[in-house]
Amino acid sequence: METVRERIEKQENEYLSPKALKSCNSRGRKIYESPCSIRTDFQIDRDRIIHSKSFRRLKHKTQVFLAPESDHFRTRLTHTLEVSQIARTIARALALNEDLTEAISLGHDLGHTPFGHAGERALNELNPGGFRHYEQSRRVCEVLEKDFKGLNLTYEVLDGIERHTSGPLPQTLEGQVVRIADKIAYINHDIDDAVRAGIILESDIPKALTESLGKTKSERINTMVNSIINNSDDIIKFDIECKQSFDELHKFLFKNVYFNPAAKSEESKVDGFIESIFKYIVKNNSLLPEEYNDIVKNEGLERAVTDYIAGMTDHYAVQIFNDFFVPKSWK
Repeated sequence: METVRERIEKQENEYLSPKALKSCNSRGRKIYESPCSIRTDFQIDRDRIIHSKSFRRLKHKTQVFLAPESDHFRTRLTHTLEVSQIARTIARALALNEDLTEAISLGHDLGHTPFGHAGERALNELNPGGFRHYEQSRRVCEVLEKDFKGLNLTYEVLDGIERHTSGPLPQTLEGQVVRIADKIAYINHDIDDAVRAGIILESDIPKALTESLGKTKSERINTMVNSIINNSDDIIKFDIECKQSFDELHKFLFKNVYFNPAAKSEESKVDGFIESIFKYIVKNNSLLPEEYNDIVKNEGLERAVTDYIAGMTDHYAVQIFNDFFVPKSWK
């Protein structure tokens, strides 16, 4: 009798684009697993990511604004969900594998540090081998999750996660969709958050960009998504005009938000904050949780401390700092 998974795989072969990565054509997992009777391999990967501890911790990790008091600013988790929504829309329109696209989307930022890119820059200076969040996202999936056994994800999902930011393009079109959806999501929601924070006004966006892309977040996302759907073939891409406007909007954000002293006034504290925790644990390595002992043995103490700090939420990092450096009241 045909299983549910086999039926889904048959439907993929019938309805998806010849350029889509069909579930039955995956290069598989590092450790072989018997096929599921219900879910395809990419559906399993998506579910493993959603149920991981690293995914849950994203709700308490900074996106752009550190420790915002309002409930409506994006976190790393809400960013991830917005990327997934945009990427799935594009994948469905192009008849690509939506399950593969979703799995990559949900896993792409699992390796992000506390305090956003400020934390990433700090760990990059401290760890002898450097630190890049996209590489750490893959490491989370391969090594750190599930009590240091890893999630044993498929080759294509790991490839899309690791290549979602820069460097060589992902090897699947689905991975390329996530890479461009990530940029669409953060550019538009960062504008939204910056307006909410009073850092910029909607009217500050150059008129030429609002005329070409749209006046609202929804209009801009719609313009960008349509451009990709109508211009992608062997590579996922914008049309030339949309790409130029997108790049100009990116420059506007860097100048007016990402490098704005009012928006980033607290980030100057992150370097010393992360450095203090890092060096204190290296000096007092008994403070490192014992589950990191194998990493210490196989890859060194500094690698283990890097993994430990990268996995912290903003709240937990502050708690650890207070435990280490803030005197406690006598009881």
